[in-house]
Amino acid sequence: MIVYAEEFSLINSPAFYDCVVHVICTAGTGSLMYGGRLFTMSKHDIAVISRPRLVTEINSDADFRCEYIAAPDQFLHNLLPANNYSIQGGVSLFHNPIIRVSEADAARFRTDLANIRRRIGDADHRFYHELMGSLLQTMIYDLFDFHAKTNDSILTTDRVGYITAQFFNMIEAGRPKTHREVAHYASQLHVTPKYLSDTIKRVTGRSASTHINNEAKAIALSYLKDSAMSVSQIAEEMHFSSLSYFSRFCVKHIGMSPTQFRSAGAKSQ
Repeated sequence: MIVYAEEFSLINSPAFYDCVVHVICTAGTGSLMYGGRLFTMSKHDIAVISRPRLVTEINSDADFRCEYIAAPDQFLHNLLPANNYSIQGGVSLFHNPIIRVSEADAARFRTDLANIRRRIGDADHRFYHELMGSLLQTMIYDLFDFHAKTNDSILTTDRVGYITAQFFNMIEAGRPKTHREVAHYASQLHVTPKYLSDTIKRVTGRSASTHINNEAKAIALSYLKDSAMSVSQIAEEMHFSSLSYFSRFCVKHIGMSPTQFRSAGAKSQ
């Protein structure tokens, strides 16, 4: 479900709990508490709210106007290839969701929103998900560009920043293909699994295992979509201890077994 809306007071609606909300202020001043911290928005400010359930105390003056797109977090996650900015920029935006942009960049972002809004209703399009994915991808890369202009160093240089950056470097390198235990990453970083789990949860709002499994899921999907390897070969390539274990992983994280996934893909062609 992708939603375009203009009601600022509804950005923390339960309907958006599994979404990322991208808001731009077009007039006036507004504020919100996010993760227990107060943030304000004025004209041309953009907010990227990756955890809407953490938003409270939404306020605005009489002149406040905004527009936003809410899109499922998992759908957005699958759109972008793993790269240094997509992960570490997301970490930074969790700490401070506000991006202050120029008038020209604000206009570019509003054009992105308008393009998405115009096509949301085209659900009968044969390639609707790909269509919306391409429009959302353009919006996200524009946001990365805006954010990068004012954030030369995405993470802090202290221990927490270092541990977080190194953890995501391993994730980006594809290590979850064969290593899906938090303990493995903790040992590589010379910290305890609890310390790593607590640090990643505090910085990103999500557990270390969630990040690991999301990347492993993406890798599994890429193999399953390519018929060059059998399901048993994929399980072996990804170092699952058994085919049944791989099947259970897919059911839990993809929503169906590897055989069901491939069967569904064949039927849709």
